[in-house]
Parts: sequence; C-alpha cells; structure tokens
Amino acid sequence: MQTATVTETRRVTYDDAVVRGFVWASVGWGLIGLLVGLLIALQLSFPVLNFDTSFLTFSRLRPLHTNAVIFALVGNMMFAGIYYSSQRLLKTRMASDLLSKVHLWGWQLIILGAALTLPFGITQSKEYAELEWFLDIAVVLVWVAFAVNFFWTLAIRNEKSLYVSIWFYISTILTIAVLYIVNNLSLPVTGTKSYGVFSGAQDALTQWWYGHNAVAFFLTTPILGIMYYFLPKAADRPVFSYRLSIVHFWALVFIYIWAGPHHLLNTALPDWAQSVGMLFSLMLWAPSWGGMLNGLLTLRGAWHKVRTDPVLKFFVAGVTFYGMATFEGPLLSIKSVSALGHYTDWIIGHVHSGALGWNGFMAAGMFYWLVPRLFGTRLHSQKMADLHFWIGIFGILLYVASMWVSGISQGLMWRAQTPDGGLQYTDWSQILEDKQWLYMARSIGGGFFLIGWLLMVWNLVATAMSGRATTIETEVTVTRTMPLPGEPSTARLVFSAPVILSFLGMGAATMFAMPSIGLAVLGFVLLAAIVMFAAGMLFRSTHQGRHTWHEVIESRPLAFSILTLIAVVVGGVFELLPGLITDKQVPLAANGEMCVKPYTALELTGRDLYVREGCYVCHSQMIRPFRDEQLRYGAPSRIEESMWDHPFQWGSKRTGPDLARIGSKYNESWHWDHMENPRNVVPLSIMPGFPWLFTAEVEPGIAADKMRVLKKLGTPYTDEQIVNAVADYEAQAATVVANLATQGKTDADPKTEIVAMVAYLMRLGRNLEPATNQAASTAGGK
Repeated sequence: MQTATVTETRRVTYDDAVVRGFVWASVGWGLIGLLVGLLIALQLSFPVLNFDTSFLTFSRLRPLHTNAVIFALVGNMMFAGIYYSSQRLLKTRMASDLLSKVHLWGWQLIILGAALTLPFGITQSKEYAELEWFLDIAVVLVWVAFAVNFFWTLAIRNEKSLYVSIWFYISTILTIAVLYIVNNLSLPVTGTKSYGVFSGAQDALTQWWYGHNAVAFFLTTPILGIMYYFLPKAADRPVFSYRLSIVHFWALVFIYIWAGPHHLLNTALPDWAQSVGMLFSLMLWAPSWGGMLNGLLTLRGAWHKVRTDPVLKFFVAGVTFYGMATFEGPLLSIKSVSALGHYTDWIIGHVHSGALGWNGFMAAGMFYWLVPRLFGTRLHSQKMADLHFWIGIFGILLYVASMWVSGISQGLMWRAQTPDGGLQYTDWSQILEDKQWLYMARSIGGGFFLIGWLLMVWNLVATAMSGRATTIETEVTVTRTMPLPGEPSTARLVFSAPVILSFLGMGAATMFAMPSIGLAVLGFVLLAAIVMFAAGMLFRSTHQGRHTWHEVIESRPLAFSILTLIAVVVGGVFELLPGLITDKQVPLAANGEMCVKPYTALELTGRDLYVREGCYVCHSQMIRPFRDEQLRYGAPSRIEESMWDHPFQWGSKRTGPDLARIGSKYNESWHWDHMENPRNVVPLSIMPGFPWLFTAEVEPGIAADKMRVLKKLGTPYTDEQIVNAVADYEAQAATVVANLATQGKTDADPKTEIVAMVAYLMRLGRNLEPATNQAASTAGGK
C-alpha cells in the first residue's frame, strides 16, 4: 500500500530531572533495603538481634525488606530506565512534567508509608501486597498518573514505530494495574485495618496469580525492556534478532499470567488449577531463554569489551542470572521437585538470584552507564566499578549456593524416615541448628553484596559531584505518515487473522490436552492445520514484500495495547473465574451444624494479632498429603478448613514448623511460655519473643466491627453474634485465663493481647472436629 509522508525537523528537550530523581531514589532506598536484609539474615543466627522490640523483629522487618528491594530499589530503577529510554525512543519529551513529578514524589511517599507501617504491624499479610488499604489507594492513583503520562506521550510521539522496549513497558503498565486492583480489593474496618474480599482457597489463588505475575510484570518485563535499550547502547551493537524479540514478547506476556498456581502445588487447591500452573510454568522455559539468548547474542562482535567495561560486565551477569532464575522457576514448578523444595531455603536462594542477581546487576549496570550522561562527565572510577562487580558476584553466588544447599538438605531431612516408617529427624530446632553454618554463609554473601552497593553509591555520588546536571536538547527528524483510505482500523487489527488464529490455536491446544482420546486427536489435527495455515500466511507476506501484520501494529499503540491486554486477561479469567464464581460449600455434620465455624470474637482478635506480628512469614498452615508431613503435623489440610480466612495463611516458608494442627498438640501454658521466650520451651529456637503481648491490652469492641465487615464478605456471622461480640469475647477470655491458672499461670489478664493470641493458636486444627467426631461415632455404631 502506498502512503503519503511529510518530513520535518523539531527540537526536543528531554526531561532528565525526573530520571535523576528516580536514580537517586533507587540507590538510596536500595541501600536501606539491603541493610534491613542483612539484619534479618543475622537474626536467624543470633535471635538476640530482635532486641525484644516489636518493630525490630524478623517477622515484621522481612516484609519491609522485600518491599524495599522490589518496589523501592527495582521500582525506582525501572522508572528511571523507562523515562530515559522512552523519551529517546519516541523522540519527544514526556507529555506532562507535572505528572512526572507526581509519579516521582508520590512513589517515594508510598515507600515512606510502607517504612512507617510495616514494622508496626499494619499489614494485609499478602506477599508483595502487604500494604494496607489507604496505601493501596495511593499506589493506584500514582500508577494512574504514570500510565496517563506514558500513553499520552505515545500519542504525541515523533517516531511512528514502537521499539521492542516500549512493548514491554506497555505490558507492565497495563498488567500491573489489573493485578494490583483485583488482588487488593478489600473493605476497611478502621483507618489501618481492612479485610480482603477473597478468603481461603479463593484468596490463595488470587494472591499467587498476583504474586507470581508481580515478579513477571514488575521485576521481569520492564527490566527486559531496559535490557533491550541499554545493552545495545552499551555494546554499540544492534539487537541480535528482531523476530526473536517478537516471539519473546508475546509468548512471555501470554504464558506468564497462567503460571501462578505453581506456588500452591501439593496443597488443598484443586488439582486442575495446580496442573495448569505447572504446565504453563514449564512452557515459560522457551520464551525466557529466548530473551536471555537475544540479550547475550547482541554482544556478538563486542565480547572483547566485556573485559574492560564494567557496564557490560553487570549487564552480562544480570542477563545470565535471568537465565538461571528462569530455568530454576519452571524446574521448581514440577510437582515432585516442588514437594522437595517448597517451604525451604531453596526458594529463598531462587528469589534472591532473581531480585539481586538479575534486577540488582541490571540496575548497577544501568546506573554506571546513565549517571555520567545525566551529569555530563565521566564515571569517577572504572576500577571501583570493577571491584563492585567482583565483590557483588562473589556475594550473590555465596548467598544463592548456601541457600541451595540448605534448602535441599532441609527438604531431605524433613522427609527422611527410619526403616520402621517413623521420622528420622523429629526435632525441628535441631534441623535448623545443623543449617546455621549455611545461614552464616548467607549473611556473609549478603554482606559482600551490600559492600559492593556501598562502593557504587560512593562512585555515583563522586561522579555526579564532578559534573553538573545536564539538559539534553536535540533535533529529531519527524516523518509523518498520512493515513489513506483503506488503511486497517484498530478494530480490524484486533480481530485480524493472526489474532483469530491464535485463539483457534488455543482452543485446539486445549482439546489436545483433554483426557478423551477422541478430543485429543481432533485437537492435534486442528492444531497442526492451524500452524501450517499460519506458516503459509507468514511465507506469502514475507516473500511478496508486504509489511507484516506485526509491523502494522507496532505503529498503532492503541491496537498494540488492546492486544497485550487481551493476552494477559485471557489467562487471568480462565485461571481465576472458576474459583471466584463457585459458591462456597459449607460442610455440615449429621446434626446440621457447620463443621467449619467462623472464628469467635476472641479468636478473630488473636488471628489479627498473628497477622500483625508476621507469624505467617515463618510458619505455614497447610499440611501437604505426604506421609512425612502427616507423621510430623497430622492429617492433610482440607480446602474448607480455611474458607473463612481473610486473608489465607497457607504460607510460603517454614522457618518454623507448620501450625495447621497446633491447637491439639499443646496446651495454653505451652503457648504462653513459647510466645514470651521461645527458648524457655525449645532451647535451640531462633524465634523472637513477643513480651509486649503480655502488657498490651485489647479493645474488645472492635471485634464487633470486624465481624460486621466479614459478614458483608460472606462469613456466616449472625446479628446475634455481632451484638454479643463483647460479651462472648470476655467469656471466652475468662475460660482461657481459667485454663492457664490450672496450668500454673495465675497472672494472666483477660484483657491482654496474649490471651487472644493463645485462643487463636488453640483453635488451629479444630475446625473439622464436629465432622471428625460424627464420623467416629458413625463408624463405631457399625
């Protein structure tokens, strides 16, 4: 098709002030995040470093560490890279300086809000989504400002075609908005407390749909966009393969969204959801490694530069860690491998190889390349940057290797059995004690990584001080393509042959995966026919000299964004909708009583204290259907046991043992002593004490407000229970105190937080007792 074009020259002044702001924010917050990470690593070897202070305990600081690294270090680095590269790729200044400033300072206020709330127990207890409702609203507003500014800039761009980096930025902005809003839907109780709208298995599925894809679309896709821009710039080489980047992008954004359930393998989640998560996780190997190879092969003809250029050293190491992490992730999604590795330190090593190896090294490489250009000078010290690289690479490798060894040996020790079928290692604290040398190695590795970061801070500050902030003004050539009659509209592009073929291929692939032999054969035949037809279309368009479909949508941001959103939403709908629209089936005993009763006012208060103190960080509440777990903890968990849990507490790490059946294992006085000073009952325990629970008092009246909100969310509280919440609270608290008195604890005060916490711990594992008792009496009658 012939098109009319108009060419003109314009002067553009880039807004690099916002880039400098995000760079320094990332460097500064990153230093704080790494310092907190080193402290909590040392706390696992030296419990005294918890200082018996509520806001310094491991369980409260660990969410602060993860949020600081993900949203402060990587988030600010990501925004710096996006603002810098987007203006140059689109040949225009950001559309609104005001929105850029709102984004910059709003994001820092959100991070400050996290730092002022998480250590004080104001949390939703969802991994990577711990912020409470008022900060969630702030996140959404700032993200909207970012999105409006970005898409507005796309609309006024002076470059027709969208480079591959822009594709990844579009997918990040759209997908994070969907993920964050859906996962954080909640109803407030007070100014600092809310309950999410999902509970139990629904909440678990939604949370890990978000949690896994936060890793995908916050820690992966934008950094890949940055890789596609900064790596070729640093190497002075073009991207290895444009076609491979197309396959990499679309395969990644479509497949990634389905993989969340692999975090819930071997749990009470329905098997179909687990299998879907595992299947799509395994499929991620191909596009992930395609992206890694595209990055590394871009250095063809420039590998000699890696020896002398610290920027390229960091980029090459970062992309290699991306390959390692994206190999290990699908490996851990295989059910048998997950059975060994899940809940262990192996997962900690895997996460840090991605967050520090991939994201951290890409951040350092970008900063070393970017800061001299932002201040119109040379890097202060190449040798110091090289030293940072070698110290950092040693530190992260020591960290990851120690966690691999610790995690795999943990998993083996947990499941080890004696010849007569009993557990070989019955003492949990002894297993932890055997791993202390590896915990120290982890701390040393983290310390080296921190030292490297400090060297970078000094180097970058010295670089900035040797120059001054620059304002880049440049002339850009703008080629305007005039639309002609017959040019395809956005609607025609969205419903064009490639899109339709993709959906038909999905349907055929689904049929091929069905257990029915007939459907599987039909699916295979249809899939083969669709692939051959698509290949023929591609061949004809390529060899007849026509523009390909993808070249067309690259110049149409609206169509590109709609297709990206469709690719993401399809997986989310298929994964989440069945669980969300299915009515909860409440199991009933023969006498008509609910087998899973909602928490009482006292137990609900204790559960919220459990969440506040971050106990979920170290303890799971999900017994998997393995013999060793049944021997250690009791009967496997059932999906209905957590149906009233807002949020779910299945956990992702077992620094301490599973607590799903703890209520029937120990009495009230044991929990009392354990919470006051764990080493009074378990001499080798590394758990912090919680002495403040013994003096802080609870306001029972708030329990009624909580029950009222939970009733709106589907928990079957009656109006009578809500009205009598305070009286019921006081009555049950008096019972707990009386039990403690008979066990030698005569100084218990029913108004204190510890009484509520003990009541909750005693409830765990007793949800199905009516059904169990009924089944036992029926069997006895036979």
